[in-house]
Amino acid sequence: MMHQVLFRPLFDPESSTYTYLLADPVTRAAVLIDPVIEQVDRDVALLRELDLKLEWALDTHVHADHVTAMGALRERTGCKTALSERAGTAWPDALLRHGQRVEFGERWLEVRETPGHTNGCISFVLDDQSKVFTGDALLIRGCGRTDFQQGNAAVLYQSIHEQIFSLPDACEVYPGHDYKGRLLSSVGEEKRLNPRLGGGKSREQFVEIMKGLQLAHPKKIAVAVPANLHGGATGGHADPERPTTDAWAPIEVNPAGIPEVAPEWVLAAPKGVKIVDVREPNEFDGPLGHIAKSTLVPLATVAAEARGWDREAPIVLVCRSGGRSGKAAIELLRMGFRRVASMRGGMTLVQELASKRTSADALATS
Repeated sequence: MMHQVLFRPLFDPESSTYTYLLADPVTRAAVLIDPVIEQVDRDVALLRELDLKLEWALDTHVHADHVTAMGALRERTGCKTALSERAGTAWPDALLRHGQRVEFGERWLEVRETPGHTNGCISFVLDDQSKVFTGDALLIRGCGRTDFQQGNAAVLYQSIHEQIFSLPDACEVYPGHDYKGRLLSSVGEEKRLNPRLGGGKSREQFVEIMKGLQLAHPKKIAVAVPANLHGGATGGHADPERPTTDAWAPIEVNPAGIPEVAPEWVLAAPKGVKIVDVREPNEFDGPLGHIAKSTLVPLATVAAEARGWDREAPIVLVCRSGGRSGKAAIELLRMGFRRVASMRGGMTLVQELASKRTSADALATS
């Protein structure tokens, strides 16, 4: 017979984020789900007060609205860290797959992949199916948005119905956020009452509902996404105001979660910045030309070539319009590179800027 799990829900008022502490009362082994950097002192103090040993710090996905405390908790407690293998980073100690168990003492959490808000979203189901921690996939009377960071409404609908609504109706739902002060719901409740998903709504109805949402991007997205790809830590120290880009470039994170820099900055990049063009050879020497100090490494060969590169050196990826360079940036981040960006707009935008300058010069001299 399993002992009742020790359970403490915790809250960060600034980001409306829930963090969940679970522990085996016999072995005192514990896990923290979705810890927030501003609350790391609170969480460490609670672990000490309850005489718990933190085994795992877990994130349900790469958050865009707050900086994770996973890196800080690993430094301060020696715990292991974990994210989905689809999260786009190799930083954590473990990359989780669907169906795996995260064990703490004699208890465990089952990993269920629930993409749709992001590709790397996972939910954690307690071993007796009494609780599910849904991150941003399913919220109380709502769900995660699907308009950025690989969001896909149809995929989210399928994830929730197959992986969460398939749990017992009495299973308690603990979301990653709530903005109205609600603490928990249940699977049965959300199946009946969720205005976006409940009451037997079809996939098509859900997709239309999600298309109609007009939401501003999270305020911290430019800091949170690149920081959270590396556990929220910079140089071994967690700091929400200083993400892993180390201010080496004026980084902006696009709606897909890819760090980007403007072509104007790349053209005048300081010494030491490695510029890698990931197009094919015929494009490199083609009509759009290439940046004089760039190195040609076609996208298909980037991962193999990068094994010999310095993972601390700043790298900018370039392609025709930004798509391939964005994929290369994600690949390098997954490999553990820390200072990586894609050049916004690619060589197409460089040519547009050059044409505008030429036109302006002609007007000034006419």
